[in-house]
Amino acid sequence: MTEQSRSRFRAEARAERPDPVLLCLLAAAEHTFGTPGDPAPPPTLDELLTACGAALDRHAAAVRRAVAERRPAGPEETAALLAAVLGGRERFHGRKADYRRVESSLLPEVLRRRRGLPITLSLVWMGVAARAGLVVHGIALPGHFIVAVAGPSGGNDYVLADPFHGGRLLDLSDAAQLVTAAGHQFGTELLTPAQPLDIVLRVLGNIRAWAADRPEHARTQLWATELALLLPRHPAQLRLERAELLVRTGDFLAGALEMEEYARILDAFDPEAAAKARQDARAARHRLN
Repeated sequence: MTEQSRSRFRAEARAERPDPVLLCLLAAAEHTFGTPGDPAPPPTLDELLTACGAALDRHAAAVRRAVAERRPAGPEETAALLAAVLGGRERFHGRKADYRRVESSLLPEVLRRRRGLPITLSLVWMGVAARAGLVVHGIALPGHFIVAVAGPSGGNDYVLADPFHGGRLLDLSDAAQLVTAAGHQFGTELLTPAQPLDIVLRVLGNIRAWAADRPEHARTQLWATELALLLPRHPAQLRLERAELLVRTGDFLAGALEMEEYARILDAFDPEAAAKARQDARAARHRLN
């Protein structure tokens, strides 16, 4: 991703109403631009955004036609309509194997392949619904992202749907089962709509986790970490993760400087961890010789 497009990502993250769909498209552009071995020139950022926007618009037009024909009366009928269009006719869904592919976390690839993780498929539902004049919120259940769908006129009544399984409707017991299967305790507070930047941070976290299990993809983990650091709210430990990745990818001086800066942050509340960070920084500097 160019410096200009990173600036665009940072600016959008600080907008009054950040758009998680746009932010995830901007994030994925870095991987698109960095794909080696492709004989065709990569798309420019504007070309990528235009193509993805056109895809979302096409799906939204299909949803609008279905709404006009079926006239859904409430949230359940609206969710069933979205499931029929997106999960049925357009075949957006996920499978267990999709967890092993980084493309499942890259929204342009999800739009192209119509396969993805629960969170990226939920982003498709959210983006299409917004363009079709419907209300769909992301629900960040631990271990499995789902959506809440309002009726065609909005309002406070919602039903839950699972885009990973084609839009299957869920009741509270289904949602509770998803949460307990992930090793957590269910409470209705988990059904609060996810904040846009939290969605983006979770998508980037999925990419970081995928790459962390594959040391040959350290640079993929690095760009996902650096993008997460551009968000106005992020875990402080990402600074250390970036420093370690810089060292792992051969930028020893930059990694050492980042470790030393992180150590200064830790001095006030964790002197032992600060000392460890400085020790790692010295080791990184020695590798310059």
